Amino acid sequence: MTYRHRRWPASTNPHLLVSTKTAVDPDHPAVSMGTLRQVLPKGLTLSGLRQDRVLNEAHESGDPLKLMRLCGITEKTAMHYVGVAHPERTAKLPR
Repeated sequence: MTYRHRRWPASTNPHLLVSTKTAVDPDHPAVSMGTLRQVLPKGLTLSGLRQDRVLNEAHESGDPLKLMRLCGITEKTAMHYVGVAHPERTAKLPR
């Protein structure tokens, strides 16, 4: 995600995967399924890829607010990803 934002900082295309053509045109469709089948390893799903990208961003930033804004996820989901990425930051309540 960081690469995408560095490469196309003004892109308004909401899709995770963009090409040189689709990054600059928000009305252009996302990368085609045919293209995805050619480049994604067999068995990898788009949902799995998205989860991996969100988790990677959680590892990098550790900031749930950034995850919410960048990935369009809820507070609860963002906190879950940060907790998985940084378990040492999770408060342990005494029993």
